[in-house]
Amino acid sequence: MARAPARIRRILMVLLQSAIRNRLLTALEPEAFSRLAPALEPVPLALHAVLIAPQEPITQAYFVEEGIVSLVADTREGRIEIGLTGREGFVGVPLVLGAETTPHTAIVQAGGEALRISADALHEALDASADLRRVLGRYVQSLIVQVGQTVYANADLTVEARLARWILMTHDRLDQDELPLTHEVLSKMLGVRRPTVTMATHTLEGAGMIRARRGRITVVDRVKLEGLAGAIYGAAGV
Repeated sequence: MARAPARIRRILMVLLQSAIRNRLLTALEPEAFSRLAPALEPVPLALHAVLIAPQEPITQAYFVEEGIVSLVADTREGRIEIGLTGREGFVGVPLVLGAETTPHTAIVQAGGEALRISADALHEALDASADLRRVLGRYVQSLIVQVGQTVYANADLTVEARLARWILMTHDRLDQDELPLTHEVLSKMLGVRRPTVTMATHTLEGAGMIRARRGRITVVDRVKLEGLAGAIYGAAGV
């Protein structure tokens, strides 16, 4: 590709970008995307894989193509989920903010695929492209809002409303109504014990919002879930 005429290189880059599923990468101007493309490496996202460990150097960032990555905080009471990332975003936000470590864990909650880039290559592209800084900055803002809404939800909403919100957030990021949500995952999402999760799940199922089976929750009535979650729920977006 390096020896091809500039026009052909641009056409090939546009075709490559059109095949991308990550919304941040598709939102980039072709020139900004072309700075990243050579450094992007497709990798699988294995279920429960830790992409970023707390207080360890962040050497890679991940643009999610398929699947879900959870941002998890460790507390005295155990782990609690504070954010979700799917194809609308990327994992490695501290790198954009000039940090090299984070106190949080990034762990794959639903398997899939991602495009991985080294921290050095991402920094180089950020230094060279205002468009890349703009697009990634918008996502950083949306993640900050999401985390803030989670804090508010945990402090003010009922367990049932918080469960509805997390189900909606998961549903937004997967192309299916059947979601891989175990009671263990849900307890971390909500920061509560499993019996509390069981009771909340039964409440939503009894109201006709979901159907619960072992290790799976199927969205039955999304409108009812949105009504229960209220204004604090926000759809995934760039």
